[in-house]
Amino acid sequence: MTSDTIQSQAAGYLRDLGRILEDLDLEIFGKIADLFLDAYHKGSRIFTMGNGGSAATASHLVCDLNKGCCLDLAKKFKVLCLNDNLPTVMAVANDIAYREVFRVPLQNFFVPGDLVLGISGSGNSENVLRAIGWAKDNGGLTIGLCGFGGGRLAKMVDVALVVPSNDMQKVEDVHLVVCHMLMQALFRGLHPEKGANPCD
Repeated sequence: MTSDTIQSQAAGYLRDLGRILEDLDLEIFGKIADLFLDAYHKGSRIFTMGNGGSAATASHLVCDLNKGCCLDLAKKFKVLCLNDNLPTVMAVANDIAYREVFRVPLQNFFVPGDLVLGISGSGNSENVLRAIGWAKDNGGLTIGLCGFGGGRLAKMVDVALVVPSNDMQKVEDVHLVVCHMLMQALFRGLHPEKGANPCD
């Protein structure tokens, strides 16, 4: 593969990604931001989860919210990533089933009214679906980030943001962008006297 071909493919990737971002449903994004702010003000817990790249995004969002959004505030977000405790994930996968790795630890901390965010590129990750289903059955509010038409997750959650793409890498790119948009929106919501960027 020549250097020109590599650059051409890279340019095409960026063009496609830009079009996907332009088509993102910002009304749905606003609903998600409102749910996060409501959870903050009520003192509700927020749980995130995902597999693979989505696990990294779920963990990244928790870092941004717990540190970036409220480090200087007395009141904090209460955000936990269900895929961050690797020993628990492995114990549940080994002793019960991989499909239960999120539902089981969720049961330890969840109370009705908590917010549960599932991230699944395909929208069909069974372990995410089982945790979301349990949360809904027990009085939780649920959000899904997905692509590929939304899969089963989009049909199950209270609010679904479906990235309009069937390219997994671009879906994952946009999910991370959405999380950074959310972090800045929430920071501004909690710091009306400042800008959207906590580093300013």
